[in-house]
Amino acid sequence: MAWQSWPAPWLWVSGCGLLFFAFALLLSPRGCQARRGFRGLLMTRSQRLLFRIGYSLYTRTWLGYLFYRQQLRRARNRYPKGHSKTQPRLFNGVKVLPIPVLSDNYSYLIIDTQAGLAVAVDPSDPRAVQATIEKERVNLVAILCTHKHWDHSGGNRDLSRRHRDCRVYGSPQDGIPYLTHPLCHQDVVSVGRLQIRALATPGHTQGHLVYLLDGEPYKGPSCLFSGDLLFLSGCGRTFEGTAETMLSSLDTVLDLGDDTLLWPGHEYAEENLGFAGVVEPENLARERKMQWVQRQRMERKSTCPSTLGEERTYNPFLRTHCLALQEALGPGPGPTSDDGCSRAQLLEELRRLKDMHKSK
Repeated sequence: MAWQSWPAPWLWVSGCGLLFFAFALLLSPRGCQARRGFRGLLMTRSQRLLFRIGYSLYTRTWLGYLFYRQQLRRARNRYPKGHSKTQPRLFNGVKVLPIPVLSDNYSYLIIDTQAGLAVAVDPSDPRAVQATIEKERVNLVAILCTHKHWDHSGGNRDLSRRHRDCRVYGSPQDGIPYLTHPLCHQDVVSVGRLQIRALATPGHTQGHLVYLLDGEPYKGPSCLFSGDLLFLSGCGRTFEGTAETMLSSLDTVLDLGDDTLLWPGHEYAEENLGFAGVVEPENLARERKMQWVQRQRMERKSTCPSTLGEERTYNPFLRTHCLALQEALGPGPGPTSDDGCSRAQLLEELRRLKDMHKSK
């Protein structure tokens, strides 16, 4: 499982040493400009190392699971009915139900209503997902896990134990808890009329998958369950990859049709659109979407789903090939849509600006 091993000892040794020198410099009297610059550089590197240590603890030890359980308790107390009001979508015998969990996550239940069979996507709160299963009176036969992080995989154990015939799908590269059926790029999971294709989208984690529900069998729109790859007007952090890796994964999504419904793993719409307005203030599509999202959030309504066609018009992380965005960010990364390295640099710059915007 994801927490069975401890991080390498060198992380602890180097982290403690770096912290010691960082604090020594911080407590020392102010010196010359070079000393201040060195102090800043050391603090930046120590923060990166501290993050690596914390991330390793979260993903590879039982401490991550304990942190997830604490998050779960707090969210249940704060949002006894969920953080957002959601509406199911029904298409010719197929139903998609967003389930608000934790403080801003979404799990999903995909149902073949004729067969009474259900598939859960990223069921991080097993209690909330089970309540929806009982309300819909369906049989849970599969769990699709986009990646190993506990806020997406935390409910795998309880639900797979409760539903003995339930299979847990995901990438074997990601250390997903209670995985029973490993998937590779382009593998298809069939449940009744549901045909769901796994697409490898590494970057956020090494084995991150997104799941595409084919709309052809039920004559409706296809649905993309994007986990932490893609959000409304945003994309996930690159924890286990490079900007080039993330760009390639986003391009995988860009190849899908405009009418594909986007069902993301988090409710980040208002924050993301606010940042998109900083980098493209003249984008009218973004402004219209922001007004709609603000009305939704005033009533605590979910902003899911979006469509990939909409996202192409205002999501800056899907617009690195657009001259308008390249000009808005200035001459830094180099504006050429044919140059993968330049687009990757632009993506990295967008992420840096996004982090700065969030910290304000």
